Amino acid sequence: MERRESVFVIAIRVLFERPTLAVMMFLQYAIWGTWSVALAGYLEKELGFTGLGLALIYNALPLMNLIVPFTAGQVADRFMPAQWALALFHLVGGGLLLALAFQRELMPMALLMLAYAFFYAPTLALSNSVAFRNLKDPEVEFGPIRVWGTIGWIVANWGVTFLRSIFNSLEWGFIDVFAFAGVISITTALACLALPHTPPSKEATDPLAFAKAFSLLRDPNYRVFFIIALIVATELPLYYVLTFPFLQEAGKVVGITPENLPTWMTIAQIAEIFTIALMLPAVLPVWGVRKTMLLGIFAWPARYAVFAFAWAMHQQAPWTVWLAVASLALHGFCYVFFFVVAFIYTDSVAPRDVRSSAQALINVAVLGIGMLIGGFFAGWLKDYFTTDGVTNYTMVFLVPTIITVLAGIAFALLFREKPAGETAVQAN
Repeated sequence: MERRESVFVIAIRVLFERPTLAVMMFLQYAIWGTWSVALAGYLEKELGFTGLGLALIYNALPLMNLIVPFTAGQVADRFMPAQWALALFHLVGGGLLLALAFQRELMPMALLMLAYAFFYAPTLALSNSVAFRNLKDPEVEFGPIRVWGTIGWIVANWGVTFLRSIFNSLEWGFIDVFAFAGVISITTALACLALPHTPPSKEATDPLAFAKAFSLLRDPNYRVFFIIALIVATELPLYYVLTFPFLQEAGKVVGITPENLPTWMTIAQIAEIFTIALMLPAVLPVWGVRKTMLLGIFAWPARYAVFAFAWAMHQQAPWTVWLAVASLALHGFCYVFFFVVAFIYTDSVAPRDVRSSAQALINVAVLGIGMLIGGFFAGWLKDYFTTDGVTNYTMVFLVPTIITVLAGIAFALLFREKPAGETAVQAN
């Protein structure tokens, strides 16, 4: 029997065989990770932004994820090699990030963030495209290549902690995480010039391709899955936008600071790597889609309930803050066992001729519409439960706890996994 290599072994092998692709993926997500995790805490504490302000900044990327298939993404698909497009977008994006570092007011920052997201959003798909087209065996090797993106996210946040702790970058007079991300983005632009030549596809991508997959929604079972996935996706921004401000405030009682918190937050990404590399391959074939996704859904309220409990008790029982930090590891279950499995399930039930379109549809729904709605919802919740500048995070996190519990119950009652090989609908 042929022995299968682990994700980690393949990731190391591909690093030596395709070093430019691994570096590309590492830097691609290091840019995002540098500003995404710690920015909310800075904007709230240093600039006094409200929940709505945080939502306007963080929703720029989900909004552009909906728009770029019709704009910048088409330019890359039709008119220039992918590696040149990546270099151009990251170079312009780097300049915009450096400009963002010197903004102090909400509206100029929000407008600049929209401009930056316009150039960064298409690079997410372009980096995947470059990898797929230059790997010997994409089905086997893409996952290990993508792992380098998560490693990049982790290392970027360790870097933020290092610079804040050793060089006191929070006192430099500009938004440090935007400046660091800008430097990484410009470095990425230069690195992209070394990527394998990847010319435009002979047939340009149809920006409305995902519309072909709407036939899947005629199946009641897939419709239940799709609606639940969209609902759960609206609760994801509460983690991305509010966890840092929450732990920044609650963590004062145990010595957690804005300087070291970015490193603590990488517990989530470390858990994500182990979950996708070791647990998912073992669990999914045995439990199937329904049970695996149920575990993923119910990991969400478990994490949010711990957050709510920790805020209520952190003054009387400081150990609850460390419990909240430990619960960051649940992100591996929350994201991998739900969203990654959702993409796998969609691919398995879609007819062969609409599989790409089906992936486009679930991406738009979850990472576009769901994240966009959730970003404003997170901002509204924070403002609603804030009095005299103090946010009641117990009430904030009880809301997504209840929503995700109800979503899990609905999924358990209404979703029925189809036998292997049976598609949701037949292609017309």
